[in-house]
Amino acid sequence: MPQDLNKYLKWPVPEYRRPERSRNWYIAAGIFVVICLFTSFFSLENWRIVFLGLSSNFLFALIIIIASIIMIINDGRKPLMVNIELGPEGIKIGQKFYDYDEFKNFAVLYKPQQSLKNLYLEFKNNLRQRLSIPLRHMDALMIRNFLVRYLDEDLERTEMPLSEQLTKILKL
Repeated sequence: MPQDLNKYLKWPVPEYRRPERSRNWYIAAGIFVVICLFTSFFSLENWRIVFLGLSSNFLFALIIIIASIIMIINDGRKPLMVNIELGPEGIKIGQKFYDYDEFKNFAVLYKPQQSLKNLYLEFKNNLRQRLSIPLRHMDALMIRNFLVRYLDEDLERTEMPLSEQLTKILKL
């Protein structure tokens, strides 16, 4: 909960969003993996299946297998809780501290009908991925009023980024 509004705001969030996946999702994912592995080693020429031999795409097959193993392992583990702390010097996420100078701007999206209540922080360095932080039980207006003192607000962001929308739809 908020502590001394002039100095710090602090709340816990899960380290990642864990989507609810149905049995059909796992079946579709399994079929997708099999198709990807099949196309790594076989080709379709004149409506006949041809083994590619040494021309097979072993690296793609390895990437698909490793990604599948990682998803299976992570699916069985619960996300840890990470503390978010907004202060006058910067933002602390777990043990990692980010100075406000590292950020270009921020946006707070609050749309109760879409169950969207997130803080987005855009880095000045375009090679760094945007931070998306769920606000959970925090007051979105209070977070906005706190951050506007230190960062520019991105008033043009009115929707969840496309990458997050696809992640949500595909349940990744």
